[in-house]
Amino acid sequence: MPRAAAPDERRRSPKWRERRQAIIDTSAPVFARRGYHATSTAELCAANDLGKGALYHYIGSKEELLAAIHDRVMDEVMVGADRVAEAGGSPSTQLARLGDELLDVIHRYPDHVWVFLHEFPALTGDRAEQFRVRRREYERRVETILQAGVQSGEFRDLDPRLTAMAWLGMHNYTYLWLKPGGSLSARDVAKPFAEIFMRGIENLPAPRR
Repeated sequence: MPRAAAPDERRRSPKWRERRQAIIDTSAPVFARRGYHATSTAELCAANDLGKGALYHYIGSKEELLAAIHDRVMDEVMVGADRVAEAGGSPSTQLARLGDELLDVIHRYPDHVWVFLHEFPALTGDRAEQFRVRRREYERRVETILQAGVQSGEFRDLDPRLTAMAWLGMHNYTYLWLKPGGSLSARDVAKPFAEIFMRGIENLPAPRR
């Protein structure tokens, strides 16, 4: 599920929320190119064509902007996970669909994902905790599908947590080469990835002696 808006956000006008989201999306490439710590407020203002006061009218602080980029990624991947859960199907079908959804987000938001994977240590306090909770919630979605596959006999006996980490690593780092406008679409990658991974975890009958 998407992150619930803070009370002060809910009181804001749709136009304010739309402008805030535009700032989040415009700032992600700046952080991805320069790095969070090396990016100055002046650079963020220039990228968004705003003065410092106007920028902080929409984003309370540089760290709040970083957290918002992380939420943008998590909102997208959780919406995809919800679609997979609602569609149902066998564990292998759900895992393939989940990979399709995740790669679609990575393909559409490469800069956001770069920031998500590289800059999360800069989050502090409640923001860091919220990031950990939301990331763990998604990991559990993967683990639940894997556990269901083991219980049904579709997947061989495996450690759902360890296997989920392998699955996430396989998909997450496509951000390094899966780019919009490139020769491969997210779907071009999702199908062979699913086939490769499934062959490693499917419960094959024991060979005859």
